[in-house]
Amino acid sequence: MFDMDNTLLQSRIDFAAMKNEIYRYLVELNVLPAAFPVQEHTSSTLIAHARRLGISGSIDETMMATIARHEMLGMEGAGLEPGVEPLLSSLYRRYTLIVVTNNSHAAARKALELTNISRYFDLVVGREQMAVMKPSPAGFDYAKRQYGSIAPDEWISVGDAWIDGKASMDAGIPFVSYRTSMEAMIAKGVQPIGRIDRIGDIMEFIN
Repeated sequence: MFDMDNTLLQSRIDFAAMKNEIYRYLVELNVLPAAFPVQEHTSSTLIAHARRLGISGSIDETMMATIARHEMLGMEGAGLEPGVEPLLSSLYRRYTLIVVTNNSHAAARKALELTNISRYFDLVVGREQMAVMKPSPAGFDYAKRQYGSIAPDEWISVGDAWIDGKASMDAGIPFVSYRTSMEAMIAKGVQPIGRIDRIGDIMEFIN
């Protein structure tokens, strides 16, 4: 299972701007205090926190629209991480290949099609298929349910962010960190089984 942004694709999504726009919106509505530790959050964990506070449906819709706008802008001109296409070509039809992303399903499909790699994937899981976005394991659990004959420890996932690792671990799936230090992952409570700097090196962890 692959994360998408900055794992398969060289994402142009401005995640910091996305998060800060959502944060400012919630502060303006007095949902969050100005002193809220936004630096400790991603957009997905910020939204999850706001939902736990009991926000209205209209606020939730505005936040999701903000994310969708940033995603679509970031997909324009997105390219592949080095080595992605040769890796996918070598894995195709030998393994079940899945994308699990917090992006909308439509945005993910568009990006994968524009970069000409959508044909390699058996399943794309976007946020619409998740009860809760990563770092919740919901997306991975959804994927596992679609392929019930494959045991959790027979899967492997790779991603660049701690939320990928946390979601994977909580779903019982071994996780490999891509271009993010083990120290940074461990600081967030994530214990990868390994770390790689080149996406093709994931082959070292595939039986």
